[in-house]
Amino acid sequence: MAEKERWPVCSFMGDGEAVAVPHSKLKKKGRPPIPKKENVFKELNGVDDDPRNPQKRRKGEGTGMGIVIDAPPCNTQAYQRAKEVQANLSPQFPTFLKSMLPSHVAGGFWLGLPKKFCNLYMPKLDTTIALEDETGQLYETKYLAQKAGLSAGWRGFSIAHNLLEMDVLIFHLVQPSKFRVYIIRSQESDELDGALVLLKSDGCRKQSDDQVENTSEDFDSGIRFSESVVSFKQVTGVENFRIVVNGLVIDSELSKYIRNKYYELCCSQRSFLHDHLLEGLNTKLAAGIISETINIADAIKASNLTTSPDSLVIWDKTLKAFETMGMNVSFLLIRLDQLMKLALKLKRYKEVTLERDHAAEELKALEAKLLEVKQTINRLDQENDIQHMHPERLETMFQELADAPW
Repeated sequence: MAEKERWPVCSFMGDGEAVAVPHSKLKKKGRPPIPKKENVFKELNGVDDDPRNPQKRRKGEGTGMGIVIDAPPCNTQAYQRAKEVQANLSPQFPTFLKSMLPSHVAGGFWLGLPKKFCNLYMPKLDTTIALEDETGQLYETKYLAQKAGLSAGWRGFSIAHNLLEMDVLIFHLVQPSKFRVYIIRSQESDELDGALVLLKSDGCRKQSDDQVENTSEDFDSGIRFSESVVSFKQVTGVENFRIVVNGLVIDSELSKYIRNKYYELCCSQRSFLHDHLLEGLNTKLAAGIISETINIADAIKASNLTTSPDSLVIWDKTLKAFETMGMNVSFLLIRLDQLMKLALKLKRYKEVTLERDHAAEELKALEAKLLEVKQTINRLDQENDIQHMHPERLETMFQELADAPW
């Protein structure tokens, strides 16, 4: 029985791409021959990668958003286990596999990412990308957009996880600037890979579902990653107006009416009102803030002197809460404050008018009482015979009459 072919360390072609060469292809002495690129793909995948071949297999083909790249032999146990893990990941978020080469775990510590994946899903400018391992630990790395790879910070991640050549990593883009990384070890061990344990653990699965609950539902309803950062000055009309929160386009969360009204409101201020919402804010909450802002703006426009002051107070409290979360509603608060002051003056006017009317009624009652008193005084003044008698004289007359003989 022929001995099963073993795969050696990957050899490098002239363009820097890694290819795997079977032992049977190696010469006993000297360096291994450099195979033609199309022959290598033919040996590995059974399909010629020549662009003229209609049966060629393209990177990224298949179901979901999984992309398989930089793969030395696809029949290694680590690679097969990685594919099993990838198949169990949420299809709403893009993934790709990466086999560790010497350049990834030693020397320069640079990790190149698939160009196609970067063009589709990664930021267009240099930024910080977080890598989260199976334990939830976060590692910050520097993503270089033009080079499509991770630089500063990747070395620390590699050393911390003791990555070795031929290990396979699954990168799961759960947020615009965050990968969840599953590590499949190339060396056999008595323990299962952490990624497989994580996927088979009900508790961890629940935790993962909870963590991406907001965004997974968003993808189903049409939310997607923003392809580029657009300033409001670049918006020429409602057709290219996009509401982006934390790198996600959330237009699908709003009705057409709300979206159009929000566009008009942003135009009035010449800026995106949601630009400074708290980072990591739930997309549905962000959509709710925008929707309620439009409702309040419409209510302010429709308000009049008969609008209840209590309604104005509620709108004011709501907008102030939105402002603490980063929503630009200061112009609405200024307008509302002016309306509240006018409403307060109107309320005071009504109170003063009512109080004056009440005082006028009291004055009228007092004037009537005064008239009655004056009439009484006049009547009493007319009794002259009483007025001209002295009290002492009347008392003497009373006693004389009482003592008079019968």
